[in-house]
Amino acid sequence: MSTTQSERLRGLLEPLVTAAGLDLEEIEVSRAGRRRTLRIIVDSDDGVELDACAELSRSLSEKLDETDAMGEGEYVLEVSSPGADRPLTQHRHYVRATGRLVKLQLTAQGAEGAGELVARILTVDDEGLDLEIPGVKGRKPTARRVAFDEIAKARVEIEFSRKDKQDVKDEKEEEA
Repeated sequence: MSTTQSERLRGLLEPLVTAAGLDLEEIEVSRAGRRRTLRIIVDSDDGVELDACAELSRSLSEKLDETDAMGEGEYVLEVSSPGADRPLTQHRHYVRATGRLVKLQLTAQGAEGAGELVARILTVDDEGLDLEIPGVKGRKPTARRVAFDEIAKARVEIEFSRKDKQDVKDEKEEEA
C-alpha cells in the first residue's frame, strides 16, 4: 500500500501543527513549471493570527529541511488560514461557523427535498444544525433543523455586518 506525498507530509507536519494549538486542515502540493508550492492550511476555534502562521512556517520549514519529504529542488512554503468562504466539510467547521450565515446545497434526502438554503447556524450537535432562516420583507425569521446527511455542500456567506456568537447566544436566552 503506497502513501501519497500529501499523506507523508501530513504525518510529518501534523504533530508540529498540533503542538502549536492548531488543526491541520489541508496540505496541497502544486507545480507550475519547475516551481513547486507547498500550501499548508491551518485553523483553530479562535481563528489563526498572522504571527502564529509565521511562527509555524518557521518550524515547518526547519522540519522539512531536516528531511527529504519535498525531494530535491526548490519549493515555496505557504502557511495560512482558510479563506472566509471555504467549504464546510467537517463537524468542527460547522461549530466554528456558529452564528454565521451559510449557504447550504441540500440533497433530496431531506423532508423538504433538494435545493439551496441560506440561513444562520444557531447550534450544532452530532446529528445536524439548528438554523435561523432570515425573514424577507419584514417577516420574522423562521427556525429549521437540517441533518448532516441532508447537506451536499456548505459554505460560509460573507457578511459585512454579521452577528457574532455572543449576539446569537443573547437572542436565544431572551427567547427561552
